[in-house]
Amino acid sequence: MTQASRLLAEHDPHYLIADKGYDSDEFIMHIRSRGGIPVIPSRAGRTVTRRLLRRQYRRRNHVERFVNRIKHFRRVATRYEKTARNFLGFVQLAALLSWIT
Repeated sequence: MTQASRLLAEHDPHYLIADKGYDSDEFIMHIRSRGGIPVIPSRAGRTVTRRLLRRQYRRRNHVERFVNRIKHFRRVATRYEKTARNFLGFVQLAALLSWIT
């Protein structure tokens, strides 16, 4: 949560999909000020809950399943590659192989 705003510095997403751990008023306002729509479920302790775009939130599940699938490739999970370029190449290869099977 402490680095989320910094990660978004170079991106302008239309929707920002995250889990309940990112439910803070400050972060929600930061997303909205940049023109994005936060798709973050409200925590259980909130007195006023926000409306959740369920169709958009389902996409988070697809991303999590994809990441889990490519982590089955040991080289991707343990990040053997030293350079970002080579690591990206193996992530793309793992994505291609998981898509084929």
